[in-house]
Amino acid sequence: MRGIVFDGEASIRDDIEVRDLEAGEVRVKIEAAGLCHSDVSVLDGTIPFPTPVVLGHEGAGIVTQVADDVHHVNVGDHVVLSTLGNCGHCAECDRGKPTFCRKARAMGQPFTVGGDKCWQFANTSVFVDETIVQATSAVPIDDDVPFAAASLIGCGVLTGVGAVFNRAKVDHGESVVVIGVGGIGLNAIQGAALSDALPIVAVDTNPKKESFALEFGATHFICPGPDDDLNALVKEVLPNGADHVFECVGSTGLIKASTELLDFGGQLVMLGVPQFGAEASFVVAQMYNDKSIMGCRYGSARPQHDIPLMVELYKAGRLKLDELVSATYPLEDYQSALDELHDGKLARGVLTL
Repeated sequence: MRGIVFDGEASIRDDIEVRDLEAGEVRVKIEAAGLCHSDVSVLDGTIPFPTPVVLGHEGAGIVTQVADDVHHVNVGDHVVLSTLGNCGHCAECDRGKPTFCRKARAMGQPFTVGGDKCWQFANTSVFVDETIVQATSAVPIDDDVPFAAASLIGCGVLTGVGAVFNRAKVDHGESVVVIGVGGIGLNAIQGAALSDALPIVAVDTNPKKESFALEFGATHFICPGPDDDLNALVKEVLPNGADHVFECVGSTGLIKASTELLDFGGQLVMLGVPQFGAEASFVVAQMYNDKSIMGCRYGSARPQHDIPLMVELYKAGRLKLDELVSATYPLEDYQSALDELHDGKLARGVLTL
């Protein structure tokens, strides 16, 4: 099989093999895979990960084989893949908190490359012709949803929209600031729009992101320069501060700055991924008046519930998925996709297999 393997540098290999299915697993032919910043973070070392590894974690495809004990998906089903790998039967899964699952099973090294064992990334590895996943990671969807659009649900959409719906629980008329207008930020913006937030202020240092932000529901766009005071710029729109701030960059400096943007009772939700081991600080006095700093894993999502919900919102014309797909690339052109991602030209780039 073909796939993108990282072993100090990324390359396309055509000598990838995947092991046979074990109990509770599903084999999936990948049709489309989104290029996410988490993949880039493995390439640049922000997320340390053992190598060699087959990259990619935001994908959709067709089920080609199921283990005998798997019954919720069948061969031929179209599926979106979730990265959780949660067990599906522990107390946390049972109470609708699969991101809390402590029995989640990592897939380990189901691949070989040139005969040598190779790791799977984020329980999925979708930059490859076929992958195997834990059955709870395969969520069936309607056959009429385009694969390119569907692939983005599995990470960017669930993380951004899910953070708004499930973690922050943004209510009608509450104010929102989204810092960083990448794939996660755009979905936080459209999640806020779906929640009837107002105003929705998008912040990015790249002026090219303004059109994306406004298309996905932002009411204001702020493009601060290196010498600008972000607090002052935001408070020109929100004099008292924001009810919710979503930090989608992964900058410890912006995490601190975000605490200064909160209104009384406001919440900061951290979605960006800083360098591993990074520590953030904040002025304690900023956090009185019932302000909160909140972590959020994977949009606090319930994939078997939330992925079908995203599909229904998309089919109803309320969730923008097609608009997220700025460009598609054959697997061989992944470097072009990376370059255009770094240049800020993409909402999301999708590799087609």
